[in-house]
Amino acid sequence: MNKYPSYLDLLETGELDKRIEILYEKFRSCDLCPNNCKVNRLEGEKGFCRVTNKPIIASYGPHFGEERPLVGQNGSGAIFFTYCNMACVYCQNWEISHLGEGDIIEVEDLAKIMIILQVWGCHNINLVTPTHQIPFIVKAIKIAAEMGLNLPIVYNCGGYESLETLKLLDGIIDIYMPDIKYMDDKVALKLSKVKNYSKVVKEAVKEMHRQVGDLIIENGIAKRGLIIRHLVLPGDLSQTEEVIKFISEEISKDTYLNLMDQYRPCGDAWKYPPLDRMITKDEWEKALNLAYKYGIKRLDDRRARFL
Repeated sequence: MNKYPSYLDLLETGELDKRIEILYEKFRSCDLCPNNCKVNRLEGEKGFCRVTNKPIIASYGPHFGEERPLVGQNGSGAIFFTYCNMACVYCQNWEISHLGEGDIIEVEDLAKIMIILQVWGCHNINLVTPTHQIPFIVKAIKIAAEMGLNLPIVYNCGGYESLETLKLLDGIIDIYMPDIKYMDDKVALKLSKVKNYSKVVKEAVKEMHRQVGDLIIENGIAKRGLIIRHLVLPGDLSQTEEVIKFISEEISKDTYLNLMDQYRPCGDAWKYPPLDRMITKDEWEKALNLAYKYGIKRLDDRRARFL
């Protein structure tokens, strides 16, 4: 890859068109994500994510609450995609992910939004919950690139990703930003309604790291690489030690990690104690000490509640 961002190379060679064609074909018996619903979304059939044949977005604009290297001076160019391929009972974007708040738009409109975010001075295009809408997104990136888009693309997801789909994104995505939510599949099924989460997320994050490596920051701004998020949950429902150990031993000790302390009860969390309370200072300090124990030192410092 010679150009930056790398999708500009794929545009020149025609490879981007090939990827778009393959991704759209997946809609006919949808296996974009590990839910493998096998519905024909091009014909309006709905699977787990409830999105059919057009993009649905809730909002877009400069976002200043993201990780420090994404925000910079002018903000991260966030596009919030409606619905999700997970169904977390405590989701902080409940109205968007569960209730479907948002508008159906054309792919061309999505491309124009990317250009608008660039004109506004945003440092990147931050795709928030993109997994189930990725064919629309890649097509929009192509259209936007032909209009002059040259910002890095951030893939901001829940970690429940198909390896086959991720490989089709190689050279398109500059910055991967997955959550690693849990390492206990029973907890994942109960709280996020997905199967085999631990195996899936481990394979997905390894593939992401293979593609982009550790995070590269230039003049305070993220250019390429992996950022991992881990939300510390009450009662260690998030199995934080197992998550950090995996990152340290199987990804990289130089991983840029956002260890998040901002959990608050949202959605149906009140039905699932101890999710009906915020985490304590002791729980947060234990998580922080685990990061140090396993040698993870690149911790995002954007808004630690207890520091």
